Amino acid sequence: MAIIALVLIVGAVIISRFLTSAIDYYCNVDEIGVRDGCSSGRQLRVQGTVDKGSLASVDGATTFTLSFNKETIHVIYSGQPGGIFQECIPVVAQGRLVGEIFEAVRIEVKHSNEYSAANKERVALAEAEACSPATG
Repeated sequence: MAIIALVLIVGAVIISRFLTSAIDYYCNVDEIGVRDGCSSGRQLRVQGTVDKGSLASVDGATTFTLSFNKETIHVIYSGQPGGIFQECIPVVAQGRLVGEIFEAVRIEVKHSNEYSAANKERVALAEAEACSPATG
């Protein structure tokens, strides 16, 4: 019985650690380091607007800054996001915060219906703060 109990406890610990590391926390840029779950060492999805004039390509990587609610974070994405990715639009960057830099492994330009339905106020605020490419 003791061996079975030990195996169950070890199994529960392994599963809980796997599930904890597999969870992506949705955070706005202004919640990084402030809200529980929005800190270094976690897999995050960070929402913000790509700042005008911040988009650059360096050694095959795309760098830019994301802003939300007057807070900014620097992002590096290994590769080219492509599609309709551009300055002044709200995006979600998925990755990890390493020091002061958010290292993205995926960029989502259009919010999924599931995210939009669950976070209407975040999407509305991000779109309201977006700069307009037409007005500069």
